[in-house]
Amino acid sequence: MTFTEILVCLIAGLGAGLGTGFAGMSAAAVISPMLITFLDVPAYQAVGIALASDVLASAVSAYTYKKSRNPDIKNGLIMMVSVLSFTLVGSWVSSLVPNQIMGGFSSVMTLIMGIKFLVKPVMTTREAMGDVSPRKRATQSVICGAGVGFICGFIRAGGRIMMLLVLTSVLGYELKTAVDTSVFIMTFTALTGAVSHFAIGGLPNITLLVLCVVFTLLWARVAARFANKASPVVLNRATGAVLTVLGIVILVVNYL
Repeated sequence: MTFTEILVCLIAGLGAGLGTGFAGMSAAAVISPMLITFLDVPAYQAVGIALASDVLASAVSAYTYKKSRNPDIKNGLIMMVSVLSFTLVGSWVSSLVPNQIMGGFSSVMTLIMGIKFLVKPVMTTREAMGDVSPRKRATQSVICGAGVGFICGFIRAGGRIMMLLVLTSVLGYELKTAVDTSVFIMTFTALTGAVSHFAIGGLPNITLLVLCVVFTLLWARVAARFANKASPVVLNRATGAVLTVLGIVILVVNYL
């Protein structure tokens, strides 16, 4: 274990944890490019480490939000099935498309979402969410989940950002409910992805795996606890700031 490895994993875990706790962002969007760029970790192993870090961080964030009854479990389960199903379809289609066409999508979406929360915050209330009929909400969950799953499988990234965009802008969720529903769904998708990566490619560098999991988990818990108590205005600003900074950093890292 070298100082460089600890520093890179600390910074990657900080960004991934804050992104997960505040905005339900995938750890893979931050950890993967950091490990690949600065530690020369093979891309497949880097993604596996990021997905493994994602599992516990998302689960802890979801549990922290759940104590205030923020997640929409029923429609979250419906959307999760739809997301997982169409991720497979999108993954198959993406195998027919050159990789360079899909490059940079996740980081650009992260930056756009950050600016969106700063300029046009989500101020929907839980009371307003109740005006939508359960049947309509379930139908929207299936359709939107299919779209998110296809995009996630097609570009192999950006699923959580698309999920947050859909939940807030299309389904009309208030921000806390949207974030927690997103991390609830993506806990299972990250677990599925991590298991498949390790089964196919073998275990990665255990030191890097442990460091990334611990640092991401720590900062995700800190961010989720803060977000759970914050007002909608403060949460929108914090989410927007985190996503904007992460989007810029990821673009720079990818460019390097």
